Amino acid sequence: MLPWPIRLQATASILRSLPVFFVSSSRRCNSAFLRPRLVRRCLGAAKRRYSATSACSSSSSQETLVSEPVTRSIANQNSLEWVSRTDLCGDLTVDDVGKRVRLCGWVALHRIHGSVTFLNLRDDSGLVQVTTLPEQFPDAHSVAIKLRLEYVVAVEGVVRSRPSESVNRKMKTGDVEVTAEHVQILNPVKSALPFLVTTAEDAKEFVTEEIRLRYRCLDLRRQQMNSNLILRHNVVKVIRRYLEDAHGFVEVETPILCRSTPEGARDYIVPSRIQPGSFYALPQSPQLFKQMLMVSGFAKYYQIARCFRDEDLRADRQPEFTQLDMELAFFPFEDMLRLNEDLIRHVFSVIKGIELPNPFHRITYAEAMRRYGSDRPDLRFELELKVVSEVFEDSSFKVFSDALANGGIIKALCVPCGASKYSNTNLKKGDIYSEAIKSGAKGLPFLKILDDGNFEGIPALVSSLESTSGGQLLKLCSAKPGDLILFALGDHASVNRTLDRLRVFIAHQLGMVDHSKHSILWVTDFPMFEWNSSEQRFEALHHPFTAPNPKDMDNLPAAKALAYDMVYNGVEIGGGSLRIYKREVQEKVLQVIGITPQQAEEKFGYLLEALDMGAPPHGGIAYGLDRLVMLLAGASSIRDVIAFPKTTTAQCSLTRSPSCIDPQQLRDLSLTVAS
Repeated sequence: MLPWPIRLQATASILRSLPVFFVSSSRRCNSAFLRPRLVRRCLGAAKRRYSATSACSSSSSQETLVSEPVTRSIANQNSLEWVSRTDLCGDLTVDDVGKRVRLCGWVALHRIHGSVTFLNLRDDSGLVQVTTLPEQFPDAHSVAIKLRLEYVVAVEGVVRSRPSESVNRKMKTGDVEVTAEHVQILNPVKSALPFLVTTAEDAKEFVTEEIRLRYRCLDLRRQQMNSNLILRHNVVKVIRRYLEDAHGFVEVETPILCRSTPEGARDYIVPSRIQPGSFYALPQSPQLFKQMLMVSGFAKYYQIARCFRDEDLRADRQPEFTQLDMELAFFPFEDMLRLNEDLIRHVFSVIKGIELPNPFHRITYAEAMRRYGSDRPDLRFELELKVVSEVFEDSSFKVFSDALANGGIIKALCVPCGASKYSNTNLKKGDIYSEAIKSGAKGLPFLKILDDGNFEGIPALVSSLESTSGGQLLKLCSAKPGDLILFALGDHASVNRTLDRLRVFIAHQLGMVDHSKHSILWVTDFPMFEWNSSEQRFEALHHPFTAPNPKDMDNLPAAKALAYDMVYNGVEIGGGSLRIYKREVQEKVLQVIGITPQQAEEKFGYLLEALDMGAPPHGGIAYGLDRLVMLLAGASSIRDVIAFPKTTTAQCSLTRSPSCIDPQQLRDLSLTVAS
């Protein structure tokens, strides 16, 4: 039995730290009532602590209780303490055996085996196992058994080798463990965790992205997310060092608050309080500023730039995103491509150990659209589109003949051995059919080539193929018995869109993609303009500051652009062009897209003025950094390589933005919200 003075002191200390069950307040008494079972449990704990400490100390009982280092083990809820650490969890090796360390981090795993408690401690470097020794260090053990997952703790102890039978080869630190002499709870977890960080990798299908984004700070503790952000950091670091140290680039920051410009996505608008009725736009890119830097004499500019576009989102788009932006003066077309090939080869080699080809493959825009239906083709598989309009010029199959009569085309995609892999039901209303409909097609005509060489499919289509035309079709498609031929018809854009989607879908579904290959290429010779049929005018295919090929200056609407896109595994990772550096040419290009000289002066007067002040020949490129890191990380969405991304509805689940603002702020901006 504890002496009464000690019992009273211990009880008072315990009661101050216990949660209140019910509080009564009146003129005669102020009292806190606790669960009797909880009081008995805590008194028992006090007795055990007294017995343990008195057995190893020659001091009086009262002195022993007062001097007990409890403050190093149990956090005071009302105190803040900044604890230093001597080492990182993931850095400990057998060379550290015998070393005394202080570690800080999160409890990643907690288990009790007999009288010993084990926990895995996690920090930004990795994991290490911590073991308690209840006989030698009872205080540390008593705290360790109370720990829960994701508690923030500090552990002091000595590194020792694990027993041979306990070595964990799956852990970087699996040869060692730390025996805890002191355990301090820096911050407990007081609410239920929406998901367990340690097991989230194995159970990720059960953790929706909505939950992950809502509790992003917890999600970023996961090893995969931590690795993704470190990878992103390393990519940026490699880019900076290569551009600055190897090529003498200068990083220059450009404004975030700028002027709205046409010919792009919708701008994010910022009202000006000081200039009522006027608005800034957040930059969709630093395009005009970097061109003016060339006029200013900066021959090699780059920037890790934040950009903003108010557009519909998908897996590889965000309303705010990051670009590697580059611009160079006195750099011809071939030099520009060579420099960028060297940069990307260097990034892939350093970050992933991947050796990309030298030089990169090139394909023109026209060839890419004809053969693959896309200006960003994935060449890791062989499926190619074939134009088969000539086979059906005089066809009795009215659907095809009408399409040709209206100026359309017919293209085909031959799927090797596809006749047996896709049933007629699947082709008429299954996933293949659904993919075609999603692309905007009204249907999906198909033919199966049977073992005897005959066709199976839509009866009217089959009957329209006489022996000569049937043979011609097989020859054009390089088709053989057992193959499946899919058709698309209409205008060029819709036909290519449908067959491109089917090509990629089928290749992945049938395992035709060789994931050991790295398909990287340039797409060149883009058209300067494309026709907007709804607005009945030309639009710039890239942007209106792209230089036309000098050979095409006499017919600008049909001109080819000195533009180039870099495509990796079917994803555009960068795009750029040589720029217009003479005012007269720039004004002509703006006129083609419907901008009058007066409008040009109003919207781009500052650029036109700069071009008149001795602008050098220049060009540049911009890489989607988020997209590049996504591909290097093997992630399926850029949201997995951005610390705090927006959802597909352009919202931040963590901060709950966008949100309403105070009415006074609206009044300061001379704005009202329409009801």
